[in-house]
Amino acid sequence: MRIIADLQVHSPYSRATSQNMNLKELDHFAQLKGLTVVGTGDFTQPDWRSGLSRDLKEDAGSGLYRLKSSPSSIRFMITGEVNTTFAFEDRSRRVHHCLLAPSLESAGAVSDRLHRFGNLASDGRPILKMSAPELVDEVLEADPHCVVFPAHAWTPWFGVFGSNSGFDSIRDCYQERMDRIFALETGMSSDPAMNWRLSQLDNFCLVSNSDAHSAWPWRLGREANVFEFDRPTYDGIVDAIRTQDTVHFSFTIETAPAYGKYHWTGHRPCGISMSGADAKKAGNNCPKCGKKMTRGVEERVEELADRKPWFEPEGAIGFRHLLPLSEIIGLVIGEQNPGSAKVWEIYNALTKKLQSEYSIMLDASADELVESAGLELASAILKVRSDNVRVEPGYDGVYGKIHLDEAEPEAVDRKVVEPLQDWC
Repeated sequence: MRIIADLQVHSPYSRATSQNMNLKELDHFAQLKGLTVVGTGDFTQPDWRSGLSRDLKEDAGSGLYRLKSSPSSIRFMITGEVNTTFAFEDRSRRVHHCLLAPSLESAGAVSDRLHRFGNLASDGRPILKMSAPELVDEVLEADPHCVVFPAHAWTPWFGVFGSNSGFDSIRDCYQERMDRIFALETGMSSDPAMNWRLSQLDNFCLVSNSDAHSAWPWRLGREANVFEFDRPTYDGIVDAIRTQDTVHFSFTIETAPAYGKYHWTGHRPCGISMSGADAKKAGNNCPKCGKKMTRGVEERVEELADRKPWFEPEGAIGFRHLLPLSEIIGLVIGEQNPGSAKVWEIYNALTKKLQSEYSIMLDASADELVESAGLELASAILKVRSDNVRVEPGYDGVYGKIHLDEAEPEAVDRKVVEPLQDWC
């Protein structure tokens, strides 16, 4: 059974998150997307955790939960994200971490320990005045079956490798608790191929999640993890990640890194963006106003990499580049808003015929796509599926722009992922 899991989302209690980001909406849109397991997000927030206890029921010893009011098969994993703020080598460090818990009772025990370090009620992603090693100690002492790993590792702000408040070495962040960290979230502006260039990450399983602040299917599940199990369980998913088990952990779903908001270096107020090489030549100063630009993930990876591009470690979990179906539809019909009535009419018709967005993007044959979507949209979906589109890089908080004209041949030739023809 194929299990698609998005383990990093947020609740309405997190800043800049839709008030509709509730369990009912998550359950509904996860079905449309084709997800199997969704994180609850924000379990440290006491009101949200109380709602989780009220509205969820245990799924028969699996360590996962179901929504009481829904007959769907969507499972929820108890998850959260916290922001640790601490000093290291005379610099202030701010790093976000993902937390996974095997039960609501475990989430309560973790929260009981963390409330001493910050106001857990103030935000779904609380600011904790503690170091990363202290966080690991507190979480795992509450329940050793919990998991801690760095969130969106390369984001300029709050990533473990972030150019503004992160580290050059993941060991410097977690120090003597490094042996307890076995995963790393790539974030939208990087993919596994970029992370493989750092030998210091060879022992970490690379995972991908949406970090969604909205339940709309162009946000939820835009990045995810694909497993193979008879049934989804907390222990099964965690063990597959911990051991980098290629039998049960099939691949990650990634947006093209250029689609992410911080891929290139740039300065949003001036509308300036550029590659890391060009930014370095410019001294990372905006050529229009002279202010410092936000250093992009591409530049930061290049700075820390000790391997050439497209190196692939032996036994690494594979990945696939995909883009949200809503945005593909919008590009084809000339509609910029993926939530417009026109886009939704086509999206709903397609998912009704072909089960879910992931069924469309991963499984439907070319003939099925043409019959259901028409030649032009089917062609666009197949281009995205084969990673044969061009993405104008995002920068300084601005998403990248998708172009359906074909990618440059050399970019396609250098792909390290397996071909997708067998999915058609």
